[in-house]
Amino acid sequence: MAKRDYYEVLGLERNADDAAIKRAYRQMAKKYHPDVNPGDKEAEEKFKEVNEAYSVLSDAQKRARYDQFGHEEPGQGSGFGGFEGFGGFGGFGGFDDIFNIFTGGATGARRNGPVQGDDIRIGVSLTFEEAAKGCAKEINLVRTETCDECKGTGAKPGTKPVSCTRCKGTGVETVIANTAFGRVQNRRACSACQGKGQTVTDPCPKCAGKGKIRTSKRRSVNIPAGVDEGNVVTIYSQGHAGENGGPAGDLQLIISVKPHKLFMRNGSDIFIDVPISFTQAALGAEIDVPTLDKPIKYTIPEGTQPGAQFRVRGMGIPNVRTSNKGDLYINVKVEVPKKLTDKQKEILRIFDESTTGKEYEQKKSFFDRVKEAFS
Repeated sequence: MAKRDYYEVLGLERNADDAAIKRAYRQMAKKYHPDVNPGDKEAEEKFKEVNEAYSVLSDAQKRARYDQFGHEEPGQGSGFGGFEGFGGFGGFGGFDDIFNIFTGGATGARRNGPVQGDDIRIGVSLTFEEAAKGCAKEINLVRTETCDECKGTGAKPGTKPVSCTRCKGTGVETVIANTAFGRVQNRRACSACQGKGQTVTDPCPKCAGKGKIRTSKRRSVNIPAGVDEGNVVTIYSQGHAGENGGPAGDLQLIISVKPHKLFMRNGSDIFIDVPISFTQAALGAEIDVPTLDKPIKYTIPEGTQPGAQFRVRGMGIPNVRTSNKGDLYINVKVEVPKKLTDKQKEILRIFDESTTGKEYEQKKSFFDRVKEAFS
């Protein structure tokens, strides 16, 4: 099957900037993530497709190649193939360097623009009640933060980064190499400053010139009421620090919920099995029913049949998006007694002999159908 256009996969125009690409990716990745769609093969394939599209469009070099050649780029089985078998490229680093010859040095751009930090994903285990009602949970958050000593510059307080002497502050350097095409110039990110255009001569002692430090802190996070297994709770700007003044990434909490001994859940509705005696079922009764808050009284009507289900509105779980509560469903389980005394058996025989058949609708219907079948 032919691959879809990467811009189409992320729902973008072809002139989308880096921020729009990342924003679209985050939305699509959250929508199709396997943790949110367990067992959904179609969502899993879309998640892979989204990641593949992002890996290309978020990389300036790959995006330039894709914009020029599409999926059939040189060296990938198209009519432009043949570079892999060439000899004599000497110090070239592969197709990226070859491509730069024809594009005027796509890797030459300075890499000192703001870049958002990476997201952090942490699993959070909740009890059934915590998920239903919401809670505060304590987590251990390990992340990189901007160094408070040098304010992210990497330079010792009182000093500043200086212009790179190798690239004269441009962030790019020119390398001359002998290739099968002759002597060519290749522009690439400066190897001394990694394309930043600046170097640190007197590094900050706290971060060793990196501009960032690794921290580990205990912190409390709020879990909203109504979350369910596999949900992702995002706390914005609490991820790893960005680069070059870029914003921090996000903290994503992956929710897992422990099963309950009494309740089962389907969306915002909860279900509970309640045993009653056959006498209560026949005569009707007021029974105690557990809920997520406190027990309630519920009246079972006379003639209640095994497997009957009753709904109590608004006694379920809040919807995490709207806060509207689901319902509580009571599944009646009529229990037939065992080990009856002789007196109890006699009473039941007398009762059974006193019935006319009208008391048992299903029994009467069954024998009527049997009679029709053999008549």
